[in-house]
Amino acid sequence: QLHPVESGGGLVQLGGSLRLSCAASGSTLDYYAIGWFRQAPGEERERISCITNSGGSANYLNSVQGRFTIARDNAKNTVYLQMNSLKPEYTAVYYCAARNYGCSQIVRNFNSWGQGTQVTVSS
Repeated sequence: QLHPVESGGGLVQLGGSLRLSCAASGSTLDYYAIGWFRQAPGEERERISCITNSGGSANYLNSVQGRFTIARDNAKNTVYLQMNSLKPEYTAVYYCAARNYGCSQIVRNFNSWGQGTQVTVSS
């Protein structure tokens, strides 16, 4: 079974950048679409972006379109989320998760979740 592990979070100032990584153990990522999600305190988890297993297609939450870029390197068994022009409202725990049958807009359709990495954007 796939076990994703997120890394790359931290504290960054308004307008800064971070690159998150989602590395996998237990299985190869090649078979899975991978989504990135975030959850702020008191809020529901929301899907930010998703990339298909081949990397041929990706989509984004409207509010991060143009700021965030998802990419995958199947040879390294890793999916990345490059986040630029960060805002304080992006402060949240960021998660990656896998799905066997392609991307989905529905959070609960993803299984195999990581533990998350904290991103804090200061003003």
